[in-house]
Amino acid sequence: MKINTPTALLRIFVSSTDHLRQDILCESIVFAAKKEGLAGATVLKGILGYGASSVIHSYKFWEITDKLPVVIEIIDEEAKIRNFYETIRPQLETMRYGCLVTIENIEVLLFKSGKSKKE
Repeated sequence: MKINTPTALLRIFVSSTDHLRQDILCESIVFAAKKEGLAGATVLKGILGYGASSVIHSYKFWEITDKLPVVIEIIDEEAKIRNFYETIRPQLETMRYGCLVTIENIEVLLFKSGKSKKE
């Protein structure tokens, strides 16, 4: 990712229990973003939320399965983000329980690679 290039943040709102075939959806998307060489991706798990279904999902430590809101954030140059979205859009459109996808322009102030522990 280059500084001073139009940069975007892609946000995908799903559930922690959503799957794509046999894989957990958020993991599939992050691995796909990595494979595409996008600058970075983070998955944030919420403790309370609801979507278009109006069903509120919350964290309760005594529940066996946690159906929680999840936000996948992916950052890179706007063109790369839009391209990536088009590759995953068909899968997102088939989500049984729905999802929400947003994109916003951002300004990256610093993008510095770190050193691997192996180095």
